[in-house]
Amino acid sequence: MDRLEKYIECYIPNKACNLRCNYCYAARAARSSENPARLSRTPEDVKKAFSIDKLGQCLINVCADGETLMPPDTLSVVIALLENGHFVSIVTNGTLYSRFLEISRFSPALLERLFIKFSFHYLELKRLNLIDAFFDNIATVHSAGCSFSVEITPCDELEPHIDEIKRLCMEKLGALCHVTIARNDDSPNIDVLSTRKFEEYLKIWSVFQSPLFDFKSKIFYKKRREFCYSGYWSLFINLDSGKAIQCHYGKKLGNIYDDNPIKLKPVGYACNSPHCFNGHAYLTLGLIPSLPCPSYAEMRDRPAQWLSPAVKAFFSQKLADNNVSHPDEKKSVRKNFFNGKIPLYARKIKVFIKMAINK
Repeated sequence: MDRLEKYIECYIPNKACNLRCNYCYAARAARSSENPARLSRTPEDVKKAFSIDKLGQCLINVCADGETLMPPDTLSVVIALLENGHFVSIVTNGTLYSRFLEISRFSPALLERLFIKFSFHYLELKRLNLIDAFFDNIATVHSAGCSFSVEITPCDELEPHIDEIKRLCMEKLGALCHVTIARNDDSPNIDVLSTRKFEEYLKIWSVFQSPLFDFKSKIFYKKRREFCYSGYWSLFINLDSGKAIQCHYGKKLGNIYDDNPIKLKPVGYACNSPHCFNGHAYLTLGLIPSLPCPSYAEMRDRPAQWLSPAVKAFFSQKLADNNVSHPDEKKSVRKNFFNGKIPLYARKIKVFIKMAINK
């Protein structure tokens, strides 16, 4: 039986992209180019470093700053990870036909554990006359046995096109696409990238009835103070350098390509992020076991059955089901109950007690 033992975010340091979306942090920073990066690691290096004996069976998400499938090494790495027995997720803009044709020729045993998250960049696809190609690429891999999901980034410029987007999705996919939340990663609080007030923004985009959007809406702007197992049950790894950290805002733990094992250490109560902006994955997979959450499968599937039975079963598991808890979770509860701070009323009581004793 497949057992979800770790969640790993694998970052490919590629900024090249064939789209120019206004809400993309890479494009806004003028870092996009047409020259995809090459990995310095071979598929054999990756296969050895990400062995199940070393990590347990994982859900591995492969993503880049730019288009993930532009680097020529990406699919070789994906194959290596799948051959190791992991479930693999690829984030892509869905435009590169040759890559999806290659994926469709993977063996059924590999396709059964592959999931592709298609980012639906409607305005850019329309500008480049690629909308039909986008949906054709989805059909190509899905008919081959690959699981998929489609999500759109809701920006202000898209609002006039909502009805057309809904119509297209129903016609091409049999269901509405999911909706994420546009982020301003340059802002200190990782704010929503919109001129709208948050409540208004949520109301406008709730018409897609996306469980992904509904869940992200509830956790956005909420600082997490519970015990988090990122760094213990999950890792964020640079596929080129091998550097492994706890999560996007976490501490360095080691290098996946070193012979020495990575020293796993949970974030615990010391989260440095303003809010868990990727909580649709981290939280639904159970990195904060004390927080009731829907499953990751609910964030990705639709009634049109976009997920294969194997992927759906794997995405429905919680990391706590297949891992041991960390002793600091209970040991540190009292110490961190107020996030390391004594509330004002408690400090006043403490002062009054000291005064009474000293009289």
